[in-house]
Amino acid sequence: MNVHSPSQLRSYIGASLVEADGATLDEVLRGLDRRYPGVRFRIIDEQDRVREQIRIFVNGEQEFDITSPVGARDEIVIVGALSGG
Repeated sequence: MNVHSPSQLRSYIGASLVEADGATLDEVLRGLDRRYPGVRFRIIDEQDRVREQIRIFVNGEQEFDITSPVGARDEIVIVGALSGG
């Protein structure tokens, strides 16, 4: 499946689009973390919840539960909040 990452994560991932696999959203994120150490912690907090400033969309639908199943043809988009003053 394709995973689109926000610019905030590019220092970890190095690209805006990567291929990944897994049966659940959590498996996908753990797989990405094996390839790009530290990236999962930037997306998921210590209670295994999506961080407040992050949104994850699977096939255009926002997903809150990282145990949700995903398929090989799904498209995952990770979006980071913009901030500034």
